[in-house]
Amino acid sequence: MTLTELQYVVAVAQEGHFGRAADRVSVTQPALSLAIKKLEDELGVPIFDRRKNQVVLTPLGERIVQQAQRVLEEAEQIKLLAAQGKNQLIGPLRFGVIATVGPYLLPDLVPILHERATQMPLEIEENLTVNLTAMLKSGKLDVIMIALPFEEPGIFTRALYDEPFKAVVPADHPFAKKSRLDSRALSGERVLLPHAGHCFRQQVLETCPELSRSDAEGLQGRSLETIRQMVASGLGITVMPCSALTAKHHNKRLAVVDFGKPVPGRRIGLAWRKGFTRPDAVTAIQESVRALKLPGLDMIKD
Repeated sequence: MTLTELQYVVAVAQEGHFGRAADRVSVTQPALSLAIKKLEDELGVPIFDRRKNQVVLTPLGERIVQQAQRVLEEAEQIKLLAAQGKNQLIGPLRFGVIATVGPYLLPDLVPILHERATQMPLEIEENLTVNLTAMLKSGKLDVIMIALPFEEPGIFTRALYDEPFKAVVPADHPFAKKSRLDSRALSGERVLLPHAGHCFRQQVLETCPELSRSDAEGLQGRSLETIRQMVASGLGITVMPCSALTAKHHNKRLAVVDFGKPVPGRRIGLAWRKGFTRPDAVTAIQESVRALKLPGLDMIKD
């Protein structure tokens, strides 16, 4: 068993295809297939179920790939320890972010981070939490920005900031004249929220219990921006994080209303695998987030 063979196994598991995996690790497909078959023979168990148009991990193969990923990360850690002066901020960082954060933080965050880590370009994946989690665990992503709490085995987290929610209503809605809005008032309204796969939907329902009790599924949108336009058209009202309500997102057809205490909100943080060998990259992101000037974000101290 060699590190190269483990690298090949992980590549096939992530790509789901022998040809793409071979291109990724810069070998021919026959050479990659032969190396993996040799490893399977050595172990005495099949790692992959080879189907006509698909490559699927066997149940035991899933556990083997997870362990292989850890072994490869530990090997990288040895290299890091051997090179005391290595700069962890050199090289691309595979960064995942939930869809209710990415469009609102990244335009301000990326320039700040680039100044701090000029040789660390971001490969950005915007997705749902469940998909980002799977990609983080499989090694396709290095760091993800998600809502906390986030409890997964083998994963470290670091809190970044707390963010209040606000109500967004049509400009001619009775709520538009209020300076503060009791979240309980939402239970009698047509509330538009992201679809059930969105973690933001669950965050709103958890922090606005009256809405949770009165809303089974409600009207749904694919994104906050779609919902914003639906509200502007007069279809209903919604709840948004304050980062999505800065001056650049002003719409004269909409009114933004603060909630009274207790103000619903969420906590955003970073997550990465315990074997990740570039902790300085995590710190660089944290420090860059702290340098943001977005109103309403309450940065969390160490």
